Amino acid sequence: MTDNTVRAQNQSLTGSRDLGPVAHVAIIMDGNGRWAKERGLPRIMGHRKGVEAVRRTVKAAIELNISYLTIYSFSSENWSRPADEVSELMSLMKRFIRQDLAELHQNNVRIRVIGERQNVDPELMALIDEACELTELNNALTLVIAFNYGSRNEIALAARRLAERVASGTLQACDVTQETLAACLDTAGIPDPDLLIRTSGELRISNFLLWQLAYTEFVFLDVYWPDFGHDHLETALSEFHARDRRFGGLSKRSSA
Repeated sequence: MTDNTVRAQNQSLTGSRDLGPVAHVAIIMDGNGRWAKERGLPRIMGHRKGVEAVRRTVKAAIELNISYLTIYSFSSENWSRPADEVSELMSLMKRFIRQDLAELHQNNVRIRVIGERQNVDPELMALIDEACELTELNNALTLVIAFNYGSRNEIALAARRLAERVASGTLQACDVTQETLAACLDTAGIPDPDLLIRTSGELRISNFLLWQLAYTEFVFLDVYWPDFGHDHLETALSEFHARDRRFGGLSKRSSA
């Protein structure tokens, strides 16, 4: 366990604190299967409980004045899982949109989905498009759902788009910059995450937002995703606010 994990786990989980605004929190929701296994339940029960944790976390993000919440719901590598599990995950995504869209819209939540459309059930894709269109003008919280998403492929596709523009003569090679590439990513227009949380105690980022996490603070929590809630999010935010973010420069403490 890292020092950061220990500090995060040792934060008090009682009461609300004025932590100040955090623009963007990204979460790798890990541990559904292990949560179910420890209880002698099928993996799908862990995924179903994980959806309940998503609902709690969206509510907590609104209460804590977070502007953007990005959740890693289904990676492009997850297609390699057993077919019945993948099918159930697709069904859960459909059910979440159908059951929760009205309430999310009522709570002024904007939904944005990043990832590839390839291989996705057209019925599910239509639901995703409906959710994004309905909530487009909402501004209390932007819920970014990374679905059928893989960051290496996202970056490769962005590079391909720039290469096509250079080949067509609409862009000069010398004008390819960090900014022009970022504008071709799925997350164009979304600020980079301030904080990344990964649950379940795993210490990796699993092909998630590789470009966007360049200066993000990481907090790893030893809690399975189905058990995650407001207190855990508040704990991670407390750890974030204790950090000294330098973005490659000098520490504010050492330069004071």
